[in-house]
Amino acid sequence: METRELRYFVAVAEELHFSRAAERLGIAQPPLSRAISGLERRLGVALFERTSRAVTLTEAGSVLLAEGRAVLGAVAAAERRTQRAATGRTGLVLVTKAGVAGDLLKKVLAAYAAEPDAVDVDVVLCEAHEQERLLRGGQADVALMHRPYDSTTGFDTEELFTEGQVVILPAGHPLTARSHVRTADVTALADLPMARWPAPDGTYPDGPGAEVRNLTQLYQLIALGRTTVILAESCLAHLRQDLAAVPVVDAPPVTTLIAWPPHSRSRAVASLVRAALRCAPDDLSELRPGLAGRGRGSRSSR
Repeated sequence: METRELRYFVAVAEELHFSRAAERLGIAQPPLSRAISGLERRLGVALFERTSRAVTLTEAGSVLLAEGRAVLGAVAAAERRTQRAATGRTGLVLVTKAGVAGDLLKKVLAAYAAEPDAVDVDVVLCEAHEQERLLRGGQADVALMHRPYDSTTGFDTEELFTEGQVVILPAGHPLTARSHVRTADVTALADLPMARWPAPDGTYPDGPGAEVRNLTQLYQLIALGRTTVILAESCLAHLRQDLAAVPVVDAPPVTTLIAWPPHSRSRAVASLVRAALRCAPDDLSELRPGLAGRGRGSRSSR
């Protein structure tokens, strides 16, 4: 199977329309149709169900779409890393969501900078789900990610720490008088619908909650009484004074980990990963200093 055939197939699978896919690829429709038919003959499976009204993926087509995206992403990443190497750049690019694990990241960068063979590290602060795209695409060498919210499939990873979650509320909200809540208590709030984060493809799930992309935007909307959210409890380190947090006892734990491409043989990446493991906190209070006196709803009871 050629990468050209995979590009053709992925375009049709994503557009579910041969004419639009051909336009996207910059080719005529007849050769595109012939290429897809030839691919199906050689694989011995139907990749699409075609009718006069619609084109849909078969089960085999869905499998190839997932595999094809991964292969094309790996090819693009290899090209970008090769080009970067040709420029003589020796630095690393680390990506992480803006506003997340800031204190840990500061410690990791300081520990790595003290290594005798340390190279420059460019830090890219991104929005929801962008770490995965940048890492797969070769624009980044290493990422801080958060399971279960980020997909780490296909990456090598090391876990740094696991923590519980809290609901973020406007200061003075009735729920802040409680020592803890359950997820059902939060989703039942008619006055504060849950915020909606974009999916990896950029679309938002249906719902009444505000559409958000980063913590700055999110916190302002919560303070205005427009939405709420459940986040990992390390967010308490930089929580605004007009917000409060209450532990959500049945929310799934969040694991912060460091991830990198499995084919990486970079000594710099390996050294940075070791520095991250050394800085991983044994006590989560290290990540949220200065919380005493912030109010009953501000501290985790776990």
